Amino acid sequence: MEQQPILAAVDLGSNSFRLQVAKVEGEQLYMLDGLREPVRLAAGLTEDNYLDEAAQQRALAALSRFAERLRDLPPEAVRAVGTNSLRVAKNSARFIADAEKILGFPIEVIAGREEARLIYLGVAHGMPKLEEQVLVMDIGGGSTEFIIGRGYQPIKLESLYMGCVSFSKRFFPEGKITKQNMQRAELAARSELQSIVADYKGQWQKAIGSSGTAKAICEVLELNGYSSSGITREGLDLLRAHLIRTGDVQKLSLLGLRPDRMSTLAGGFAIMYAAFDELGIAQMQPGLTALREGVLYDLWGRFHNNDMRDVTVQHFMRRYHVDVKQAERIVKFSNVLAKQFLGTGNHETALQTLDWVASLHGIGIRVAHSGYHKHTAYILANADMPGFSKKEQARLSLLALSHRGNLKKLQGLLVSSEDCLLAMSLRLAVLFYRNRSDVVLPEMTASFTGTKYYLAMESDWLNQNPLTETALQEEVKQWKVLGVTIQIIRK
Repeated sequence: MEQQPILAAVDLGSNSFRLQVAKVEGEQLYMLDGLREPVRLAAGLTEDNYLDEAAQQRALAALSRFAERLRDLPPEAVRAVGTNSLRVAKNSARFIADAEKILGFPIEVIAGREEARLIYLGVAHGMPKLEEQVLVMDIGGGSTEFIIGRGYQPIKLESLYMGCVSFSKRFFPEGKITKQNMQRAELAARSELQSIVADYKGQWQKAIGSSGTAKAICEVLELNGYSSSGITREGLDLLRAHLIRTGDVQKLSLLGLRPDRMSTLAGGFAIMYAAFDELGIAQMQPGLTALREGVLYDLWGRFHNNDMRDVTVQHFMRRYHVDVKQAERIVKFSNVLAKQFLGTGNHETALQTLDWVASLHGIGIRVAHSGYHKHTAYILANADMPGFSKKEQARLSLLALSHRGNLKKLQGLLVSSEDCLLAMSLRLAVLFYRNRSDVVLPEMTASFTGTKYYLAMESDWLNQNPLTETALQEEVKQWKVLGVTIQIIRK
């Protein structure tokens, strides 16, 4: 992949949408431009988890402004990611389709732990090298991420379903703050935190708050004399008393509190206060960088043979004890076929996807050999796979499911012509190497006309391998179920 001189990250957060543009100079990224839009997407989630029309319109308006800034950048230089609100919204697929048309670039919805990984990557690159173990806490609009890491390496990653927008909406309606609703919010946050306390408490030497909420709370504490440096427990106690005494976020008179932070302050504060209690935090310093910078560094790594997705694939191969030699055979031959089917042009992304699924197609055997492709598909769709978006995982899962067995189950699913082509290449590779040994294959020519696939090979070889010929004829019948024609040509 050719290195791009300018990279851009779009963070479609549950509270704010952010755009960060950076210049690449050698091994460094220099931040050039940044935009922030307080969209408050999480505030538009209805009780049954649908994004309401007002929130969608705010989001699309923000993306139209981002699109103007990104207009001249190539697709490979931009990465847009969606977080918790787009993970939980039942109508997110329709919204994303509209959003992609306006933004002009694909939007990936990332899993909670992937969000945590990218946050840590951004924080780690924004500070002097972290020699000690640190706790990074990022209070977003709809979720809060907790990471323990050292240097550039995250050690523990968690994402909890609580955020400053969702908590403010749930516990502080119309901005009213009472002692009772503050206690309810803190209790709800402490309940969420119970799932990580045993693994996290006492496992770090320094705490960093990477979100806008942490920065806002820190600034309020310092400017109002509640803390001399950073976020402290004593400072939070003083601020808590002030919030309850005032009783209404609109009536708060606090130095450093921006108007666009008022509506989410109480919910974010309750989460921060509960985290200090449950995790035993005495002091926290705000970080300068977060998710969007992590996305940029992750994107930059893809141009320098440091793609986290490749690392994840290798990890899964070891974890599920993949037969490496067989995987290599399938990767190599499916790639040869796919290149011939695809013809001329830049197909790097498609071929990369094929390599990944070919490497992992057999991991389901570790669950059970019978129907192992179904187990593989389930794992690829549902496992935490650092570096991969949910959309990418869904594509890997679909291709894995299609690599063997009856294709009738894929009616209505395997609809993309490119996915059909990749699935066919993978199926044929598995078919020819079904005995899992280094067989000598005949010279083959594969082509695709737009309506029909052709596979030409030596007639003598087919005569000498009747089992394979029978399997090929069965393959022709399988694809007919999906309305796809394959012709086996004898030379």
